[in-house]
Amino acid sequence: MEQKPHAIMIPLPLQGHVIPFVNLAIKLASNGFKITFVNTESINYQISKARGHINGDDIFTGARKSGLDIRYSTVSDGFPLGFDRSLNHDQFFEGVLHVFSAHVDEFVGNLVQKDPTVNTLIVDTFYVWPSMIANKYNLVNISFFTQPALVFTLYYHVDLLRQNGHFASSDNRQDAINYIPGVKSIMPSDLMSYFQVTDDIYTPPHRIVYKSFEDVKKSDFIICNTIQEFEQETISAIQNKQPFYSIGPIFPPEFTKTCISTSLWSESDCTKWLNTKPHGSTLYVSFGSYAHTSKHEIEVVANGLMLSGVNFIWVLRPDIVSSNEPDFLPDGFEDRVKDRGLIVSWCSQNEVISHRAIGGFLTHCGWNSILESLWCGLPLICYPLLTDQFTNRKLVVDDLKIGINLVGNKSLSAEEVVDKINYVMKGKTAKELREQVKKVRKLLEDAIAINGSSERNFKQFTMDLKAKIAIKKGFGIKENGVAKASNHINFSKQKKNHISAPTLKVVQSKIALKAKSLPPAKGVVIREPSPNYRRPTTEKIAGKGKEKVVEPLPKVKPISKQAPSSSKAGQLGSLFGKEVAVFG
Repeated sequence: MEQKPHAIMIPLPLQGHVIPFVNLAIKLASNGFKITFVNTESINYQISKARGHINGDDIFTGARKSGLDIRYSTVSDGFPLGFDRSLNHDQFFEGVLHVFSAHVDEFVGNLVQKDPTVNTLIVDTFYVWPSMIANKYNLVNISFFTQPALVFTLYYHVDLLRQNGHFASSDNRQDAINYIPGVKSIMPSDLMSYFQVTDDIYTPPHRIVYKSFEDVKKSDFIICNTIQEFEQETISAIQNKQPFYSIGPIFPPEFTKTCISTSLWSESDCTKWLNTKPHGSTLYVSFGSYAHTSKHEIEVVANGLMLSGVNFIWVLRPDIVSSNEPDFLPDGFEDRVKDRGLIVSWCSQNEVISHRAIGGFLTHCGWNSILESLWCGLPLICYPLLTDQFTNRKLVVDDLKIGINLVGNKSLSAEEVVDKINYVMKGKTAKELREQVKKVRKLLEDAIAINGSSERNFKQFTMDLKAKIAIKKGFGIKENGVAKASNHINFSKQKKNHISAPTLKVVQSKIALKAKSLPPAKGVVIREPSPNYRRPTTEKIAGKGKEKVVEPLPKVKPISKQAPSSSKAGQLGSLFGKEVAVFG
């Protein structure tokens, strides 16, 4: 009996994290999952207000009408709705650290009591409590990392950065970092912003990083919104430690037309204005939904846009500088650029960047924006402001070569802004950059094709999850103390040293006959470490009664003696010195 996966999904309460979680919920539900999606009351209120549906439908109403099984709930983050989380950033994250888990615990406990079919917890990697709640309610613990694998592995190996003097050290080394598994070399200036500071390394965001990346080591599976072809070596190195699946980009190919609105602000319609502009003539400028910048930086970018002569759409959140400083543009700027510049508080980014008039993107380097603009064929001007954006910039400029830096080690100037806009929007350099974007976009397109790497990894992940649910919930494993036939694979916990993740080997029933006290079995699954492990895989039994081994087993060390087991699976496990699952 196979139990249908019923997953509770909880994103970090920031728009850049909610978006990929919503897309993942749709994808899982489209593959037969039952989903209970949980937003904070604050995020729900902001989304509803932006959509004009404060007391109306939730964001998944349309998905349910199409037949998808997605329920929607909210929990408190510990603060009143009127609390300014943007202005009181550190106080808010103290709540995420110490208060939010109690509300989640209460919600999950009530849901599990009412609906025993709940078997899976999918939460943002940056939460510090998933293993505690998953263990408490016997749920499969899945960590979803919404950023690239390079960022994940740098956070994951913070201890190596400490030990080698590149972070939280009086050495304050500024030479290349070349000791992170799966990362050839990276400069300290390419680290996430939290790892570039030398003074206060115990802020709430720092402590969230430290604790969450200790907790993620206890997860059953890690899924990541990246592409295997972009970060093959990095992904492989992580997979040597834990089951890790690159399944990005999460958005569907038609996302520019059929996305669910998760905007926290009312969106301006830019289509009519864009329709008046020539093909590829307009630069899109946005610094995202979360990061802040200074009034001086806004003024410099504004002067550069004015001097460049290009058409542009500039998204400027009301709180881009601060919630209490709404006036940050140079005097008279909007009047001087009104014929070729459109300034909005917020817009549907997908609709804008997919418009034929857009020819480039001046971006803060948020990972969602990078993937979306790449899909739309846009070269990037990179101006990272916070967190992972500096590391994402390295991937864009140095590795994928689909964009350029707005500034290097120099201070920002209007002249530099003009030069970089011209590089991306005009002449030979613009043409060459667009050709490179086309090549990299093909990798993205291939990854999400039916037989692409991300689609294969997603299917493998869902199979492995179902197998884990079966083991965790006891379906098909034992009945009245006797091993029972099961169609699932046994993913038991890995050894603490995590030297290598498991590779599954399928062996024919003839092997089982070697155990004198055991009757013939159709097959057994044996866990063996493999130095060439890339992702969990399974192979079908070649045929009943055949003696051929589907795939040769690697050489193993002599088997140590084990205590006898009363179950048939246990006896077979003792025979091979490994954990096994008998199936039929």
